[in-house]
Amino acid sequence: MGVRRLIAMSLIGGTFVCLPRYDSARALSVIANERVSNLYLVPTLYHDLVQHPAFATTDVSSVRKLGFAGAPMTDGLLQKLEGAFRPDLFVNHYGSSEIYTFTVDQSAVAKPGSAGRAGINQLIRVVKMNAASASEIAAAGEEGEIVAALAGDESFEGYWRRPDADAKSLRDGWYFTGDTGFFDDDGDLYVTGRVDDMIITGGENVSPVEIESCLSLHPAVVEVAVVGLPDERWGKIVAAFVKRRAFVDSQELDDFCRTSGLANFKRPRRFVFVDALPKSPVGKLLRRMLIAGEYDPETQAPSATSKAS
Repeated sequence: MGVRRLIAMSLIGGTFVCLPRYDSARALSVIANERVSNLYLVPTLYHDLVQHPAFATTDVSSVRKLGFAGAPMTDGLLQKLEGAFRPDLFVNHYGSSEIYTFTVDQSAVAKPGSAGRAGINQLIRVVKMNAASASEIAAAGEEGEIVAALAGDESFEGYWRRPDADAKSLRDGWYFTGDTGFFDDDGDLYVTGRVDDMIITGGENVSPVEIESCLSLHPAVVEVAVVGLPDERWGKIVAAFVKRRAFVDSQELDDFCRTSGLANFKRPRRFVFVDALPKSPVGKLLRRMLIAGEYDPETQAPSATSKAS
């Protein structure tokens, strides 16, 4: 079952509906007509749903439970979904095809960004960046690579005829996910992105997800993606690609980051306004295309008088 479909799943009982192809307008119609009670989507599809012009006039009161997986959800989108649905249950699942579920947080709004704790028969660790083994455990609050034990019944045995992939990901009974994250002092996991997406600027490691979550809270920002672009002095600079709903300029966004408490070295040094962000068929952001310059630049800026409230 592909995530490109509308999936209204039974998290704990409820109506299940599946569409062969995802379309926000059709999805809203199905939710209203079939009284769908549970939604399970990737964050991008949630974004498209609540941003659709018909959302404000669609009866979505039947939806009582929300679940998401596939990518971290920005704080801005999390807040918008909470306000729009007021769900009884809001679940964040983190996992992979190789092992299935790693961790679960059944109250995603209570701790924005938290992916919760290990599921049944799962063991998760965060190891230091570039660790050679799963024994090099990172301290609480220290960002590193997430690894999962391969002892559970749901775990795969290896990649089909891909010894190179096995050598990269499988070490001493642990699966190195390629995802970055950290445990907080309560023992909850936060997934911050991919190892390959980490931006090293001036010798500092910067996670795109943290900056995206910060900028997503600005009322004029519809969508945002952060990548590292080559720079002769810094190695890479932090660049934010922003789709805006109302007028906001680079200086205002920089001031917003500064006053939000974002560390100075994490603040974007370049803002690019776009009409759309490049995504895969299943709605995942394609950062590599932004780095390569393959995106839709903004064709018409919002009027300077159209400030977001």
